[in-house]
Amino acid sequence: MKTIKLTTVVMLLIIATSPLFGQDANTEKEAVLTVMKTYKGAIQNLTTDGTFELFTENSEVFESGGVEGTYSHYIEHHLGPELGHFEKFEFTDYEINVKVDVPYAFTTETYIYTIVLNPDDKRNNRTIKKKGVATSILEKIDGKWKITKMHSSSRNVK
Repeated sequence: MKTIKLTTVVMLLIIATSPLFGQDANTEKEAVLTVMKTYKGAIQNLTTDGTFELFTENSEVFESGGVEGTYSHYIEHHLGPELGHFEKFEFTDYEINVKVDVPYAFTTETYIYTIVLNPDDKRNNRTIKKKGVATSILEKIDGKWKITKMHSSSRNVK
């Protein structure tokens, strides 16, 4: 009889609190989406302003088979200088999948990106269009989601 009562109480607690758990999961998912969309928005605006706080200090960035180092290193030696050569950087067909398992979250993004080079750039090809995918691991630190690992790759659009 004690087992039945205990089982009943536990089941009632699970049922009573399940919407709360769902609400917390949705809140966490929205917070992760905000981080990822803030990063994407900055890149589309050809800036890195406001992006450094989206990454952990010891983050790791991997791009198309290369180890780029921390986000700070990646911006200083790779993406930052590149943005100066772009007239436009646009994401289309953007989709994101988020899985939250506190204190971590995992994202997969798929998209097509189009880069229009500045007219004064000496390269022959003025527009670059590629299909891309990115996976990221975020960690919740002091109540904030931060990207700790990011890996992206791309290929030509057919």
